[in-house]
Amino acid sequence: MPQTPRTLDDLDTPVPLVDVDRMHDNLRRAAEYCRAHGLAWRPHAKTHKSPALAAEQVRAGAVGVTVATVREAEVMAQVVDDLLLAYPPFGRAKLDRLMALPPHVRLTVAMDSAEALRGLAEAARAAGRRVGVLVEVDAGMGRVGVQSAADAVALARAAADAEGIEYRGVMFYPGHVRDNVDRQDDGIRTVSARIGGVLRALDEAGVPAGVVSGGSTPTFWRSHEIAGITEVRPGTNIFNDRTTAEIGACGWDENAYSVLATVVSVSVPGQAVVDAGSKALAKEEIRADTVGYGALLDRPEVVVKSVSEEHGLLDLSGTDWRPRVGERVRIVPNHVCVSVNLHERLYGVRGDEVAQVWDVAARGR
Repeated sequence: MPQTPRTLDDLDTPVPLVDVDRMHDNLRRAAEYCRAHGLAWRPHAKTHKSPALAAEQVRAGAVGVTVATVREAEVMAQVVDDLLLAYPPFGRAKLDRLMALPPHVRLTVAMDSAEALRGLAEAARAAGRRVGVLVEVDAGMGRVGVQSAADAVALARAAADAEGIEYRGVMFYPGHVRDNVDRQDDGIRTVSARIGGVLRALDEAGVPAGVVSGGSTPTFWRSHEIAGITEVRPGTNIFNDRTTAEIGACGWDENAYSVLATVVSVSVPGQAVVDAGSKALAKEEIRADTVGYGALLDRPEVVVKSVSEEHGLLDLSGTDWRPRVGERVRIVPNHVCVSVNLHERLYGVRGDEVAQVWDVAARGR
């Protein structure tokens, strides 16, 4: 058995690191914001996929967690007794697994169709279980969600009448609002007006929404400006990432996650190559006014200009720093969630010391 690593020198690269103190500061700030605005905090576990970190969020004040997959639900149910599956389950295999969650788990499922509702209701009745439902409303992203207040009323009524189902309210995701925080006014107002209209229609139809679940990391600090919102579901902000910092939703020094990599080549002028490519950082374009696939934690002006599977190319044109082969660097990826999903475990660090190790247990389906 390999020895438990004690310092960064004991770790082989590429390897994901979490600054434990920064992470706890991020959790504290999120919890304080939610308390100040009377919002329930239900962070999305898709970012860390670790039951130990979900437990940390609950200890910090979260009412439960959000999950995106049945696998995440199964893993998080080990430590959290209140789960929101923010993805409509369809098919017997998924539904059977959901119904097999421990009976003490309070399960809520978001959906936007009568077909998904019927399947969930049948499974809940067969299992002798009562499952909550949130009607998902398209807040403007154009990905999923009912398209009108009338559609929301119809699905809410169907959920309220379905045996085995408890209609609990509505859900939305303002994922299209990714501008810099200072330029989100129009987007926030539009989302608020759309959700407010749906809530009024539900009230008038006699199916008011007890829960209004929304939010994202890019809009997190402005969640209270959205009409009727009762709970928020940020995911990324436990760690933050390059995109979050670039749009002003966090400071660069609030990035808790990075990938430790080793410089393996400096032969080509103007660049350095590290051993962290798309299989460690992910290859996702940044949703901000810049380029590249990541940046160095201690030198954010040094950008990962391109990646292949096992190679990351650092652009040295904007710095006088010239690394040597064997030097180690820490890279903040554009999108932390997809980077975490590429790794089997996370290493919590304080300085150069490894303080904790967390399995990324909810990977896969």
